[in-house]
Amino acid sequence: MALLEIRHLQKIYTARFGGARVQALSDLSFAVDQGEYLAIMGESGAGKTTLLNILAALDRPSGGEVLLNGQDITKIPERQLAAFRRDHLGFVFQDFNLLDTFNLRDNILLPLVLADLPYARMEERLLPLARQLGIDGLLDKYPYEVSGGQKQRAAVARALITRPALVLADEPTGALDSRSAESLLQLFGRINASGQTLLMVTHSVRAASHASRVLFLRDGQVYHQLFRGGSDSEQMFTRIQNTLAALTGGEEDA
Repeated sequence: MALLEIRHLQKIYTARFGGARVQALSDLSFAVDQGEYLAIMGESGAGKTTLLNILAALDRPSGGEVLLNGQDITKIPERQLAAFRRDHLGFVFQDFNLLDTFNLRDNILLPLVLADLPYARMEERLLPLARQLGIDGLLDKYPYEVSGGQKQRAAVARALITRPALVLADEPTGALDSRSAESLLQLFGRINASGQTLLMVTHSVRAASHASRVLFLRDGQVYHQLFRGGSDSEQMFTRIQNTLAALTGGEEDA
């Protein structure tokens, strides 16, 4: 069953001076099933960031539809968008986006505070999630007191604590060392196995090799896609590299 449907999406930017038009997305269509783990790849300028901004309801398309559980998010009035993002979407960013003046507990709970959830219910959600992510002993520490991998786990907890329909991850391993990145990717796999739908935009072949499907964009359109099927992560890694070589005419960094 499709949780997310992108139908004939277009995005055209017009330069402020001179009126030059740039088509970032061109008749883009695909769907994401409930419980799927999708990675999106492509060269710089392929439309990945534009697509992510539209899926996050941070930008409006020039045409087309984005249906989340049947609701077209492109038609949501501006005054309702913040509440929609908070209630239906979770976000994991490359640079964590944690507040240094809040400890990890308060950073994670912030979306629930904004939703005016009673504190007792916040704690009911927080403690099992923190244990699952291995940060239950760090909740009173501040972001500058923990490692990059621990910061990212706190950011994942913040994304999950609202129990979103969809988690959007933007280069989630980009600021991590290889060991922390692998740990996070293993964690994403367990989160996805529990039923959480994940959509990750990444340049990393290693990160994408953990997904159940990889979608490649080129010139604002779907160029190709790979399904994991019976492949393990190493086999997916090789398949993704080969596809990127065909797409870019060269090698992509792992």
